[in-house]
Amino acid sequence: MKINAIITGATGMVGEGVLHECLQHPDVEQVLVINRKPGGVSHPKLREIIQADFMNLTSIESQLSGYNACFFCLGVSSVGMKEPEYRRLTYDLTLYVAQTLSKLNPDMTFGYISGAATDSTEKGNSMWARVKGATENALMRLPFKKAYMFRPGFMKPTEGLKNTLVYYKYISWLYPLGRAIYPAGFSTLRELALAMINSVRVGYEKPILEVKDIVNLAKA
Repeated sequence: MKINAIITGATGMVGEGVLHECLQHPDVEQVLVINRKPGGVSHPKLREIIQADFMNLTSIESQLSGYNACFFCLGVSSVGMKEPEYRRLTYDLTLYVAQTLSKLNPDMTFGYISGAATDSTEKGNSMWARVKGATENALMRLPFKKAYMFRPGFMKPTEGLKNTLVYYKYISWLYPLGRAIYPAGFSTLRELALAMINSVRVGYEKPILEVKDIVNLAKA
């Protein structure tokens, strides 16, 4: 299957890694990144739209059809944030973008970067986990061809990319140790990206993918 993908959050560590693998993958034909600021990446497969306001895509809707995948890597940390603001930037923003894309691309597979320990019940004590759980649940109700929720834990970034310098300088030694002791919590960013690509190519039996599922799907 040939993939035409939209990627959000490509200027962050996860999105940058997913974009990198998409540009290398033979089954990915075209990539559209929607960024708030220029990403600084140039490639024959790549097109970029600069869009400051992700809560109003009306002006660019005409450029968002004809895609069969979205890898939604946009997100914010909940540190220091009250629940209403975190919910607006996580649940409301994600659902607005997803609803727009599902309307324009009914054959689309939507992949959402969530996180380990996300709360599907939406009732736990952890604010960020409740909001992420609500976001996952709402996305799975939208009329996409398929929707997958990816819950990575500790990820080893892809060496050589812009957002990996701190990792390789200070904490790279943690990864092999963690993977050996607790493989259910450790993967590489490359494995996450390949799992997202393969979710479109071959699919997966579960809509929510924990770290072990991510590693398995990356091998497909």
